Amino acid sequence: MSDLPPDLLRLRTLETWHVMQLERIRTAIHRAEEAELSRRREDELLREPPPEWLAEPSPHGGPGAIHRGDCGLHGGRVKGIGIDAARRAIAEGAEPCPACRPDTALGLLD
Repeated sequence: MSDLPPDLLRLRTLETWHVMQLERIRTAIHRAEEAELSRRREDELLREPPPEWLAEPSPHGGPGAIHRGDCGLHGGRVKGIGIDAARRAIAEGAEPCPACRPDTALGLLD
């Protein structure tokens, strides 16, 4: 037993109503997707850029190591620093990372 009316006129009316509802739902989905995309773009714009240089403390309390900001070979406990602090740290004995070569990028090698 069907819960739909048997005559064509009422079936067409239901069809029209459902098509209109589906269009409203699709419009709402489109607006929600646009709002989500806008939020993601704002989040990306507000996100701080990664630091250019990273200072990794030594496990023994010494000067530690210096990495480029995009280096993934540090021990995890790093702090973002500026270019002057990176140069100074290397000059004071911090080890430049052998993989990302911050000493070369900082112009400390000839």
